[in-house]
Amino acid sequence: MSRADEIFAQNMKDIMENGYWDTDLPVRPRWDDGTPAHTVKKFGIVNRYNLQEEFPILTMRRTAFKSCIDELLWIWQKKSNNIKDLNSHIWDSWADENGSIGKAYGYQLGVKHKYKEGEFDQVDRVLYDLKHNPSSRRIMTNIYNFQDLHEMGLYPCAYSMTFNVSGDTLNGILNQRSNDMLTANNWNVVQYAILLIMMAQVSGLKAGELVHVIADAHIYDRHIPLVEEILQNPRHKAPKLVVDESITNFYDFTVDSFKLVDYEYEKLEKKIPVAI
Repeated sequence: MSRADEIFAQNMKDIMENGYWDTDLPVRPRWDDGTPAHTVKKFGIVNRYNLQEEFPILTMRRTAFKSCIDELLWIWQKKSNNIKDLNSHIWDSWADENGSIGKAYGYQLGVKHKYKEGEFDQVDRVLYDLKHNPSSRRIMTNIYNFQDLHEMGLYPCAYSMTFNVSGDTLNGILNQRSNDMLTANNWNVVQYAILLIMMAQVSGLKAGELVHVIADAHIYDRHIPLVEEILQNPRHKAPKLVVDESITNFYDFTVDSFKLVDYEYEKLEKKIPVAI
């Protein structure tokens, strides 16, 4: 089975067997019927994925590969905060009548900041440092801007990336304050594995290890039966990721620049309820 399956299964079992329930606490999220969406959680989960060994996508259930990449490009490449620039409906509940999610995610990455070398937004500064100053220990992004939180449709969940070059290899740490483990965990892993691969390729480096740090890793109460079902599913070998190697500019990547070969996965027939 894939290493991603193994890590996911270990996380889920640990949370369900040893996690803390917030049943007696007031919570913000609600189900469609207005019922509070309570969770069982573990604090401080750290997972490591070696991208030189395999691409970390689940096989015990499907992860929507193309939609993952589309959202990643919406945030990191388009630097957009409007759902009209997105090809899925995952942000519809957080958008206003004009389609904006406020000063969140892509908006924050697109804001220019002053440096001694000139003005850069956060993405272009990472690209600059990877080419001109790869030994730096300051190559990072952070979109959790306290000044703008009141103007965000949703506070950022995956909020910080730290990049670190060792020799010819680019590694990265994704920091996440909160992770809905059933709906978003592998979604985020796939996205930031792709981001690391993109950054490495256009910087003349190899993608190495992605470290995923989750402060609050939780499973919603109504997701428990689905998680238990998924953990019983067969698991398959990790698929091979094929990337268009001709691309040397970060902004030239498209969803179609990435293909999975031999992606076998188990179907989940039941619809996953979403807490908002």
